[in-house]
Amino acid sequence: QVQLVESGGGSVQPGESLRLSCAASGSTFSFDIMAWYRQAPGNQRDLVASIGSGGDTNYTDSIKGRFTVSRDNAKNTVYLEMNNLKPEDTAVYYCYAHQPARDLFYGGRRYGSSPSTKFWGQGTQVTVSS
Repeated sequence: QVQLVESGGGSVQPGESLRLSCAASGSTFSFDIMAWYRQAPGNQRDLVASIGSGGDTNYTDSIKGRFTVSRDNAKNTVYLEMNNLKPEDTAVYYCYAHQPARDLFYGGRRYGSSPSTKFWGQGTQVTVSS
């Protein structure tokens, strides 16, 4: 059973920094996309940043230049470095990981397939307030 465990959230003042980590466990297969989403009270869950297995990144406009997403494929871990935090960054931050569909083999023979699967962490609170 795949589990994503986030850490690093907390309460900071505007202009300060935080680093979120998300470690995936329970899977021997790699994730093609790992990402961070956030959800503020009363809002939908929105993408913050994503990173592919090759290191290609994508950021939402509001955090460009302030946040950096990175990953360690060997550890199945994704990070979000957040600098110059603003009150509007206050939200619950969720880790996301996607496993693509793949064929299953035993003894060198294909015996089935596994569908693409999405996984979510439990969320970590980030509060930015003076």
